[in-house]
Amino acid sequence: MSQQQPPPRRPQEPIKYGDVFSVEGELAGKPVAQQDAVMMQTAENSMLGNTLKGCAASIMQSAAAQNEMAGFVGHDDVTDAISGSGVTITESHVPGHRIITESYSKPAPLMQSTEQQSTIEQGQDGSGGGITIGEALEATTLTAGQKPVEWSDAAAVQAAEVRATGRTTIAPGGVAAAAQSAATLNARTTRNEDKTKLANVLSNATEKLPSDKSATRRDAEGVSGAEMRNDRFLTTHPAGVAASVAAAARLNESDK
Repeated sequence: MSQQQPPPRRPQEPIKYGDVFSVEGELAGKPVAQQDAVMMQTAENSMLGNTLKGCAASIMQSAAAQNEMAGFVGHDDVTDAISGSGVTITESHVPGHRIITESYSKPAPLMQSTEQQSTIEQGQDGSGGGITIGEALEATTLTAGQKPVEWSDAAAVQAAEVRATGRTTIAPGGVAAAAQSAATLNARTTRNEDKTKLANVLSNATEKLPSDKSATRRDAEGVSGAEMRNDRFLTTHPAGVAASVAAAARLNESDK
């Protein structure tokens, strides 16, 4: 008779910010949560163009995934200190290098990069500067890129396009049109591997938008409402379109 293996032991403590970053104060003792990683991922994507291996967002994703698996945090959880202040990314230069500082409520260097120069400017209103709606849509390819496009996603993308452009009609060949076409095809497709994914329609969202604007809280509410109304469970995807626009809006608001 084969002997049954004992179940793996559940970790006694969650992975905290102080375990993976050089931070002090209240944040150091907080568990790393999934939506914290989403916010950092959105900010990194806006500045660097992607999420780099070994940088803050990837470290947070790994820690948050382990914390969620162990039951210390939920998939929709966000740390209070972060939801109230958002993520700030700044850069400075020394000969031959660019230093990127990523922080929450208190400046705390989290990673360094030698990539080519790139900047992000936080605006004081929704008309210019800051993370745009188009950039938030593109950030969704990192957080939920392999999710098949559903009607709720298409509705959220359409609401985002309307708010980014100020137009009430869908632009032919635009990102909303692509999302609606993908949702229509996916509804007729049986296998998930054959369905069009969010990454396929959002990877170059800023290029498809005839105009763009900085994401605001009102934009986030509009996109979230559209996604929720078109979901069969009346919810939004925790890392989907609405979540990315909301994260961008929080980042922009935190810098006012």
